[in-house]
Amino acid sequence: MHGGSHGERGKKFGVFTLRNNSCNAIECGNTYYILILALSLMLEKELTAEIIGMAMEVHTRLGPGLLENAYKECLFYKLDKEGFTVEKEKPMPLVFEEVKLECGYRIDLLVENKIVIELKSVESLSDVHLAQILTYIKMGNYKVGLLINFNVVKLKDGIKRVVNGYENMI
Repeated sequence: MHGGSHGERGKKFGVFTLRNNSCNAIECGNTYYILILALSLMLEKELTAEIIGMAMEVHTRLGPGLLENAYKECLFYKLDKEGFTVEKEKPMPLVFEEVKLECGYRIDLLVENKIVIELKSVESLSDVHLAQILTYIKMGNYKVGLLINFNVVKLKDGIKRVVNGYENMI
């Protein structure tokens, strides 16, 4: 159920090359850590933009009205084909009193081990759908998630970006 990576992805920023949350630069005090944090947030924003673009391609090709699983398989294929590390149906255990319990929670797609994607094909998104992605972000200690409803005429109307417990429409 895991996707692959078709080569090492990295973004160059001056002397820094950021790959998988690491940097090949000489540490220079607090400035280094602030720069890495800023770059990481910038990369997450760029990454979500790329994911949204691919979701829009899938939606344009398929249109609304299919089952959620069809969109998930197609978006997984596109992300994997573009070289992203992507996991499908990633188990999300519940930790209760320091014990991991497998309760059947699964993240639809996890991209680059940092962006949670929860896909829907419903008449409209509800508070329960938002609560679901917020729970996955909290349980997995992730920063960013995308809640995408493919059952809309314009996909931009079906996307919510969730960051640290705050959601906003795209």
